Amino acid sequence: MTLTVTAAVDLDPALICEIADGSGQAAAAPTAWQPAISGPASGQASGAAVRLAPALLGEVQRRCEQGRAVLRGGEPVYGVTTGMGALAGVRLTGPQQLVHQRNLLLARASGGPPWLAAADVRALFAVRLRTFLSGDAGVSGALCQRLADFLNEGIVPAVPCTGAGSAGEIIPLAHAFGPLAGIGQVLGTGDEVRPAAGALAEHGLAEFALGPKEGIALLAGVPGATALAIRRAADARRATAMMEAAAGLSIAAAGAPRDPYVAVCARGDDILAGVLARLRAFIGDGGPGEGKPSGTKPSGSGHSGTKHSGTKPSGSGHSAGRPAGGVQAPVSFRVAGPVLTQVLRAHGALTAATGRALAGVTDSPAFLDGRFTSTAGFHGIDLAAHCDQLTAALAHAAEVSAARLHRLLDPRVTGLPAQLARTPGPDAGLVTVHKRAAGEIHALRRLATATPVGMIETSGGQEDVQSFAWEAAEKLRGALHHAGVVTACELLAGYQAMALAGRPAPPGCRGVLGWLAGLVEPIVGDRPFGADIERILRAPWPAAGAQGRWPAGGQGE
Repeated sequence: MTLTVTAAVDLDPALICEIADGSGQAAAAPTAWQPAISGPASGQASGAAVRLAPALLGEVQRRCEQGRAVLRGGEPVYGVTTGMGALAGVRLTGPQQLVHQRNLLLARASGGPPWLAAADVRALFAVRLRTFLSGDAGVSGALCQRLADFLNEGIVPAVPCTGAGSAGEIIPLAHAFGPLAGIGQVLGTGDEVRPAAGALAEHGLAEFALGPKEGIALLAGVPGATALAIRRAADARRATAMMEAAAGLSIAAAGAPRDPYVAVCARGDDILAGVLARLRAFIGDGGPGEGKPSGTKPSGSGHSGTKHSGTKPSGSGHSAGRPAGGVQAPVSFRVAGPVLTQVLRAHGALTAATGRALAGVTDSPAFLDGRFTSTAGFHGIDLAAHCDQLTAALAHAAEVSAARLHRLLDPRVTGLPAQLARTPGPDAGLVTVHKRAAGEIHALRRLATATPVGMIETSGGQEDVQSFAWEAAEKLRGALHHAGVVTACELLAGYQAMALAGRPAPPGCRGVLGWLAGLVEPIVGDRPFGADIERILRAPWPAAGAQGRWPAGGQGE
């Protein structure tokens, strides 16, 4: 697929995701969960190609010529006629200026592996292209076209995942854009990296000769944090859909009272109203046939529409499937709506922050109103703060999920066999599935700290603060992974609990139960459950199920 770009604003988050990996998921409804932690970085990418409209390139070139005319006037411009950082007071001679822009990409490439996945690097290139096409950077149309060439040829620079310890993103950006000029390395197959100069030659591209201000422009702003935040926001939409399904399944399996999910509880909060409506669609109203032992149990099935064995569980102190609690379920069940609402609210705030980063002035110096102006657009505190907010919301949601999972193992809460084992004692059941979740929670808690707190002076004090927005986006990647594992654990436990309950599943749960039945063999005894968790993590997530509405006649009906 080739996407034609006629204006900078065409490169919105959805189009950036389409260029990154062909998903176009940033603004769409959730459709599938993909693990937040990628495998080894690889140069293989399947995103869309880009065609830049000639009229757009012409306008970019016009702004470039205006900027270069100003540069010829002799006024000092940071990073163009001067050094950078603590050396900003050093004026460059004419011959030094001729090579300075390429030199900027050399020593600043001080990072190393692990490398970003190809799709993340492609998103970074797309965001950089968006900011250049606005004209603020004063770069040439030819440089914009070369960025598009890299996307279209599938050339993926080797860009460090971490170690961005500067006021902006100069270290990873030097790795990202040095290959334009034949500097540095690009990703090959598997874990391989190879010299960028050789990759250019293979694709029939010459080393790009950077013009005035084009080196510093490639290092400016926060395109990396913006790209990573856009990609992680897309992941978060899918993760939240699975979290809602897991919560709904646990509520139904425990036979929890439905009061906390009624519509009136969402008064004044439209986002909460949507979450509660989707939970109600999953769990039903708890009326006849829901949350009570069934008079007849479908032969060979623990819940409608799945392939579970009809073996009767033993060792429970209660009738199978009869909830043991009173008028209130444990708190982890009752607060599912507000907890999931906060994840959605944090996701919306991060999405808004990425929109501001795409539309705002992030170059420095930027060519604004006919002059080069030093800006603070590289700081990225907006992105850092909102990545952290979503990480914290995910951490809390995962902790609540793990707490519900633990309650599902308790006969006092569910009336089901201890630890959801078919034969408690001889079998351990799912107790270690909860312990896996506990380990993921422990790792996730270490990420839920304020990334911008703890600034470090660099460049002899010239760069005396940082926001670490790039690192905040990488922490969010880890948070999504750990929260995803916890969600998979809860889904597995809810699936087994419904199989043991001996009552029909609420109609709204049957779709997710059928989806799980296609991934997980009936649990009739102990086995290595890690493989089940991994299959749940990696399986496509049905679009209708992500909204709490499964297609009529679909799986589990």
